[in-house]
Amino acid sequence: MFGFPAYYVHGKLFACLYGEGVGLKVPGEIANSLLTERHVVPFQPLGRPPMREWVQINRPQAEDYRQDAALFRASAEFVGTVVGTAGKKR
Repeated sequence: MFGFPAYYVHGKLFACLYGEGVGLKVPGEIANSLLTERHVVPFQPLGRPPMREWVQINRPQAEDYRQDAALFRASAEFVGTVVGTAGKKR
C-alpha cells in the first residue's frame, strides 16, 4: 500500500509500513486509547486526513515493535471479522 510493504487477512489490509512507522487498523475505541501514547499518531498517509480506525505506531528501533505483537494479532483478528466487501486477493 502506498508503495510500502502491506499485510492482509482474507484480502483486507490490516497493517502496512509507512514512513517511520507501522499503520495499523484497530477498533475505534482502541485507536482512541492508543492515541494518548507518545509513540502513536493518527495514520495519515500521503498527507491525507486521518483514516478512521487507523493509527501509526512509531518505534525508535525495529525490535521495539515486538512489544506490540499482541496489538498486531488483535488487528488481524479485527480486520478478519469486519463485515463488508472483501478487498483484492493478496
